[in-house]
Formats: sequence, C-alpha cells, structure tokens
Amino acid sequence: MALKETYTVASNPVIEHNGPVNVLFAGESQTKPGHRRGPKVYDFYLMHYVLSGKGVFVCEGCRYELGSGESFLIEPERLVSYESDETEPWRYRWVAFDGKGAAALAAEGGFSYRSPTADTGGTKRTEVLYGSIFRSLREGGASPHLKAAGYLYLLFAEYGSARDRRQGGMLRTAEGEGEKLFRQMVHYMSTQYAQPLSIEQMAESLGYNRAYLSRLFKQKTGETPVTFLLKLRIDKGRQMLRERPDLTIEQIAASVGLQDALYFSKQFRRFYDQSPTAYRKTIRGLRGE
Repeated sequence: MALKETYTVASNPVIEHNGPVNVLFAGESQTKPGHRRGPKVYDFYLMHYVLSGKGVFVCEGCRYELGSGESFLIEPERLVSYESDETEPWRYRWVAFDGKGAAALAAEGGFSYRSPTADTGGTKRTEVLYGSIFRSLREGGASPHLKAAGYLYLLFAEYGSARDRRQGGMLRTAEGEGEKLFRQMVHYMSTQYAQPLSIEQMAESLGYNRAYLSRLFKQKTGETPVTFLLKLRIDKGRQMLRERPDLTIEQIAASVGLQDALYFSKQFRRFYDQSPTAYRKTIRGLRGE
C-alpha cells in the first residue's frame, strides 16, 4: 500500500534573538517517493532524524545514504540537497535552530562540516526528544521557547553519548584522559576564581588527588594550578581596574576571590611592576580623565 504524504510543523511563538540557542520550528513528515529538497542553502541549523525509510543527503558534494535511526545536520550557508528513496521514502522529524551557541552545541553532539551525520542506534529516546520539542512549540503555554531549548540540549547530549559509543565505549588513552582532565581544571578555575577556591577543593570536586592534578597541570603549562589561579585572579582584577572606576581596590580584590587587599596589591606589583593604584592612574591618563 502506498504511503500517504504528510507534513506537520510547529513554530516557536517566542523568538529569543539574544539567547544562546533559539529553537525556530520543529515538525515531522512522511515524504513521497523521490521527494527532493535543494540544492539550496539555509541561514539556520536544520537537524533531521529518520524514523523509517531511507534517502540520500548531499552536503557540499559529499553524499550520505541514511536510513532509520540516523540523522543529518544542515549547517548555515552550506549547499545541500536531500532526497527520499523511490521505493522506501523516508519519514523524518526535524528541528531548526540558531543562536550564538548553536555551533558549539552542534560540535558537542559530534557534528562538523566533515561529519554532518550521526547514528544513535535507533534508541527511542532520540525520537522522543524530537517529539518533545515539537509538542513544546505546538502547545505553547508558559515559556515554550525555554522548554524547547531545554529538550534541544538533551537531544544533543544524546548525540554526544552516541558518538562516544561509536568511538569504542569511551575507551581512551591515558593521554586523552589527561587532556580532558586538564580542560576540566582550566574550566573549573576560570568559572570559580571569584569564590574562595582552593586547589584542594578543586581536586575533591573532580575526584582526583591534588598532587596528581598539580603534576598534570605543570606538564601541560609549565606552572602549577596555584600559580595559574593567582594569575587569573590578578588579570581579572586588572580588567576591573580599567572597567570599574567606581570600585575600590579592596572591592576589586574581594571580587576576584582575594579577601586581603594588601596581598592583591603585592601580587599585582609582582606581575605588572606597579601598584593597582598606579595602574589605574595610568589608564585614566591615557583616557584623558
């Protein structure tokens, strides 16, 4: 029996232009045999998940044959086309999105220009998440844009997990694990520097011995985490001296996680050969204040 062509779509009633990720619309369709889109370009990201059937996706001249459980991501400004099979036309769900964080989100899911497809192994969760995005937009209610964005993040987390499974069940070399841990340390300190953070607290949070973390960090950077954290705090303080003339030295020191203003001033002079007060006067002079 011939499949009946269907098409349903729901648009986001709230477009958050300044948001990191904005879901634009989502939908589902059963295509007819040989149904074709393109060649064309889009100015947003458009993700498809194949529910059944099969077809072909072409991106910048590269051809990908896809079937049930597989996905393809169209990036903005890429020349693409996609066509359903003549005998087993595909049925798929899709979601369109953009935003300043869209590219990073796609990368987290394992997608790139050279790797625009994914296979989640036909897990029901992927299909359900597409459906949840669609229902959030269709039903509206309170903050549908936030609900849809939340489901989109969960969807890409699912793609990220599938990528890890494809790469061998998270089997990584010690060097690879070390690189990941190093990035976690940098991220931790870069986001927590304003708190009364200690390296012991970071080690406990990450689940590693302090000595091991210090040794790994020094291998990567040539300096200890303690020195890196101190430099980070002083650099942030220097930035605030330029940008926040309304704050005192004591307030700036506290804002970067150093409660002792004298210690902040001493370390500032150590790194920049002048006191915070002298630096602030220099900046004011350059500005003609």
